[in-house]
Amino acid sequence: MPFHGLVDPLAYRVDNGVVCSHDREPASNSTATQASSSSSQPLPGAAGRTATQDEVNLVATRITAIASAVSTVVLGQDRAVRLSVSCLLAGGHLLVEDVPGVGKTTLARTLAAEVGASWSRIQCTPDLLPSDLTGVHVPTGATVPIVPDSSAGTSRSGELCLPGLNPAVSGMRLRPGPLFAEVVMADELNRASPRTQAALLEAMEERQVSLDGITYPLPRPFFVVATQNPDDFEGTFPLPESQLDRFLFRIELGHPSPQAELKMLENAAHYSGMSEPAPSHPPVTSPAELLVLSEIASRVHLSAPLRHYMVSLAAMTRTEPRLHPGVSPRALLGLAAAAKVWAASEGRIYVLPDDILDLAVPVLSHRLALGLVVEASEVSSLLEEILKSLPVPLLAVD
Repeated sequence: MPFHGLVDPLAYRVDNGVVCSHDREPASNSTATQASSSSSQPLPGAAGRTATQDEVNLVATRITAIASAVSTVVLGQDRAVRLSVSCLLAGGHLLVEDVPGVGKTTLARTLAAEVGASWSRIQCTPDLLPSDLTGVHVPTGATVPIVPDSSAGTSRSGELCLPGLNPAVSGMRLRPGPLFAEVVMADELNRASPRTQAALLEAMEERQVSLDGITYPLPRPFFVVATQNPDDFEGTFPLPESQLDRFLFRIELGHPSPQAELKMLENAAHYSGMSEPAPSHPPVTSPAELLVLSEIASRVHLSAPLRHYMVSLAAMTRTEPRLHPGVSPRALLGLAAAAKVWAASEGRIYVLPDDILDLAVPVLSHRLALGLVVEASEVSSLLEEILKSLPVPLLAVD
């Protein structure tokens, strides 16, 4: 199995039909999704109030520290790094599209290391199976009669796989796949088959995995960084619109500046082969603190004039014939969440129109790039034309 993560294979068990982590007692109800309820509770006293300046200053300090640490490894990509950190704190997923060798994997791996998150990497290939992502149920050690037939076999990981058995009564446990990590890198996602690409949909949207009728919650935070090669590369399967819409940002790295490449060559002695050096310092923050920072950013003020501005922007993409059918409500919600994090990263407790303008293209363009008359490369310029023609509200804070 193409899995290089830090996930404890005994992190989840099935106890009397209930899924629970190794450090939690089974819930009284047999609904497995209750295992994730404790991770979604709001911070005490925080619900319903706007973030304070001190809280936002903490978010800005942490974002700056994380971005600075990542930029010591990913050279010459300051905006891409900041967008990646903002995507993580906004609770979204990141799609990085570019040619091979420009640092896509390096960006994801370094970001995971700097926030102290568990990390897994999936190298997507045409023969990758959905079970290679989600994991499988395997025996716990109890004696289970096995009758060879056409439905029994072995998984790609070599573990015994018995389709159709009820894990609650057959002595089975979950052997988690690479999706059970806090930062998941899906490298060259558009080289995987559409069936395997679809296996990511539930995990990305619902933060859970379903196996044999049982639902397993994924870690929090849960951040997917997927890379894809340009569609004109050989052996690629274009991502469907339903999956593209689940990525909050799409970014392109491009080639670094000559100055950045000179610095890479100067630091070549610190690299092992062609791999980037691992950070030699402790993580800047922790996954637990990331959840706190994300919650604070969600309470940054988004004024009524700006909300109307965003709705008008969405409406214009839906009436533009070359961009039909336009952006989805999910895209609009994602733009709002991202704009709040972007504002917090600059130490503001309110969103400005400039935040929307800065993020409109990375948040919206990939949701309009497939199945259209125009080429994907033209979508960004069309969005910029709409942004220029749309009146910007003069008063963004009410």
